[in-house]
Amino acid sequence: MTDLVRKPDPQRREPLLSRLRDAFLAQGYEAISMIELARLVGLSRRMLYNHFSNKTEAFRYMLWHDGDAAISNGLAAGQEMVDKKKAPLDIFVRIMDLRYAENRRVLMQSAHALEINDKAFRLARDIQIEHATLFQEKLAALIAQMEERGLMAVKRGTSPGALAQMLCDGARGSNQALPPVAIDKLPERYRQILGAILYGALVPKAAG
Repeated sequence: MTDLVRKPDPQRREPLLSRLRDAFLAQGYEAISMIELARLVGLSRRMLYNHFSNKTEAFRYMLWHDGDAAISNGLAAGQEMVDKKKAPLDIFVRIMDLRYAENRRVLMQSAHALEINDKAFRLARDIQIEHATLFQEKLAALIAQMEERGLMAVKRGTSPGALAQMLCDGARGSNQALPPVAIDKLPERYRQILGAILYGALVPKAAG
C-alpha cells in the first residue's frame, strides 16, 4: 500500500467508504470539490480534511479498499470451492468474477463510469499494479494447493505462477475488450477465455 493511502489509520475511514463511493458514482471525479464531497459524505470540510488531504487521496483510498476487498472476496470464494472439490474452471471463473467484474458492475451503474475508470488508470496505476502482483501471488498459491489436492495438474514447463499470470491476463483482457463485453456477459466470457487457457481452443489435428 502506498503512503498516500496509509495515513491516517485506514480503519478510521471505514465508515466513510460507502458514502465516498456513492459520492463519486453520483458526481464523477472532475466535477466534485472537497466542499461538495464533504457535504455528500455528511461531514464538515474540516472533518473531511482530517481524513484526506484532497479529493485525489479520497479517490485513491476508495480504489485501494475496493480492490483489496475484491481480491479477498474472490480468493475466499475460490478456497471454499477448492475445499468442496469443484471443477478447476468453475473455481477460476468464480474467482475472476468477484475479483474483476463485481466492482465493474457497481461502476457501470454510474453515468460517470467512463470518467471514473479513466481516472483510476491515471491516478492509481501504482495501486492497480500492487493489487495485480498480490492477487497473482495468492492465486498461484491456490493453484499449487489445487495440484497438491489432485484437482488439476499443470503441464511440465508451466509453473503455478505462470498459469496465474495467464489467467489474470485473460480476465483483465475480457474487461477491456473491444467492442466492450456486456457486464452481464462477463462471467460467460471469463469461462471462454479461461477455458481456452486451461484446456486449449484447438482440436488436435488427426494423424495421417
